[in-house]
Amino acid sequence: QEEKKQLTLKVEELERKLETTSAQNIEFLQVIAKREESIHQCQLRLEEKTRECSSLARQLEMAIEDAKKQVEQTRERATSRERAAQSKMLDLETQLSRNKTELNQLRRSKDDAERRYESRLQDLKDRLEQSESTNRSMQNYVQFLKSSYANVF
Repeated sequence: QEEKKQLTLKVEELERKLETTSAQNIEFLQVIAKREESIHQCQLRLEEKTRECSSLARQLEMAIEDAKKQVEQTRERATSRERAAQSKMLDLETQLSRNKTELNQLRRSKDDAERRYESRLQDLKDRLEQSESTNRSMQNYVQFLKSSYANVF
C-alpha cells in the first residue's frame, strides 16, 4: 500500500507536470499568433507604402507634363512655371526617394521579422517536440509502473 501511495503521488506529480507543459504550449501558441499578427501588420504597411509610392510616381509624371505644357505658352511664363515645376519635381523626387528608402527599410524589417519568426517557430517546434518526447517518456514510465504494479500484485 505504501508503494501504491508513492506511485499514486508520482503519477499525480507527472500529471501536474503534464498540465504545466500543456499550459506552456498554449502560451507558445499565443506568442506565435501575436508574431503572425505583427508580420501581417508589417505586410499591410508595406502594401500601403507601395501604393503611396505609385501615387507619388503618378504625381511626378503629372508635374512633368504640366511643366512641358507651360513651356509651350510663353517664354516668360514658361521660365517661372518651369522653375516652379522643377522645384515641385525635386520635392516629389526627394519624397519618392524617402519613400523608397522607407519601403526598403520596411522590406528589410519584414524580412528580419520573418527570419526571427521562423527562428522562434523552429525553437518552439523543437521545444514542443522535446516536451512531447518527455511526455511520451513519462507515459511509458507510468505504463511500466502500472504493469510492474499489476505484476507484483
